[in-house]
Amino acid sequence: MRLNDPDLLRHAAFVNGEWLERPDLPVTNPATDAVIGCVPDCSEAETHRAISAAETAMVAWRQRPNAERADLLMAWHDLMLIHKQDLGRILSAEQGKPLAEAEGEVVYGASFVRWFAEEARRINGKVIPVPGKKLFALKEPVGVAAIITPWNFPNAMITRKVAPALAAGCTVVIKPSDFTPYSALALGVLAERAGIPAGAINIVTGLPVGIGRALTSSAIVRKLSFTGSTRVGALLAEQCASTLKKLSLELGGNAPFIVFDDADIDAAVDGAMMSKFRNGGQTCVCANRILVQSGVYETFVAKLSARVDALKVGQGDQPGVDIGPMINAAALSKISTHVQDAVAKGARPTTQSRQLASQFADPVVLRDATPEMLLASEETFGPVAPVFRFETEEEALNLANGTPFGLAAYFYTQDLARAFRFGEALEFGLVGLNTGAVSNAEAPFGGVKSSGLGREGAQEGIEEYLETKAFHFGGL
Repeated sequence: MRLNDPDLLRHAAFVNGEWLERPDLPVTNPATDAVIGCVPDCSEAETHRAISAAETAMVAWRQRPNAERADLLMAWHDLMLIHKQDLGRILSAEQGKPLAEAEGEVVYGASFVRWFAEEARRINGKVIPVPGKKLFALKEPVGVAAIITPWNFPNAMITRKVAPALAAGCTVVIKPSDFTPYSALALGVLAERAGIPAGAINIVTGLPVGIGRALTSSAIVRKLSFTGSTRVGALLAEQCASTLKKLSLELGGNAPFIVFDDADIDAAVDGAMMSKFRNGGQTCVCANRILVQSGVYETFVAKLSARVDALKVGQGDQPGVDIGPMINAAALSKISTHVQDAVAKGARPTTQSRQLASQFADPVVLRDATPEMLLASEETFGPVAPVFRFETEEEALNLANGTPFGLAAYFYTQDLARAFRFGEALEFGLVGLNTGAVSNAEAPFGGVKSSGLGREGAQEGIEEYLETKAFHFGGL
């Protein structure tokens, strides 16, 4: 991997401003299986050291004027954009997504740092008049925050969590995925260069069990933010119960993408391509079930299939690639199981079959999908687009809501009355009307039901790292 600034590729954990290098765990490129490098497998003791460093650093960090914290975050933001190309190359190498998409993630991740730098200046309490005294509602940082991030967005999931924590006056201990630690470590290098003080950001690399046990059991850690599966999220919530930590959990999804007869079909196909095939379908908000009304079903399937056939699959650093490798063999196995199950139950592929290397999944459109198929109830996390047929609005709503998950949903219609009626009836935290994109720094992001707790982004994102203190002032 050629970098303009090779120092961004650190093979070390980052604790209290020190880089701890130890070649324990190899990290591989999912497209080639080539080893990028090795990082430490941090122990529970090392994780507790990072927690202590964050606790010590927070004494001074929370007392800094909000404007100073904002300026440091903006310096971090600026360095991310200056080093966008290198950050994208690191991300593409360890995660697999195409370079253009990887650089897009870096810009997207930086947008959260800028947003929360600006929000830091707007952390305000209020004065509440009551008879005989004054009542102040003060906003204070919740405490040391544990940040556990996934492999599919190794840059943006860190900035979306860490930026509001730092803006609020918290310090953090980050546990990146052991598949993709290098993006986190590069952000740590840039945070150090930006002047964010030692101990405010700590990054512990390694396998999750021991590190997670230390983070969840520590009474010093007062907040835990996690993005990942519902199963692991529930386990973390259980482990945090004894210390009653504040939780943000962004968990699994099963997003419906609904196309009504009156929709702009070309726009709907554009939205489906964006939602379904971004990052090769390895996103928690990607369209998992495409529901199309009978009147436009054949037209939609034909147009979507043509677009999917035009996708280029290959290694992320190759020109013109749209879809890179899947993250590992387990992901490929699940995709294969879902496709085989669907075909056995009557689904028909409408896209070309390709001869691909073993690390890649064939993008496929499956027509005649039904609720009995595994891909209707399980999150595929791959480039598989099953298309279900429906007749009525009521049927579409029942199919859409018929899942324990409630992260994202999308629908296309030109009927204004239906837009409000249907949008309000969808049981999801994120709803896109005539768009395949539902995430930006200005919007609250999060799910309902089994898709999690709390919100990231927007003003709600910084509130997740603040506590409200009622200060009753009766005079001196």
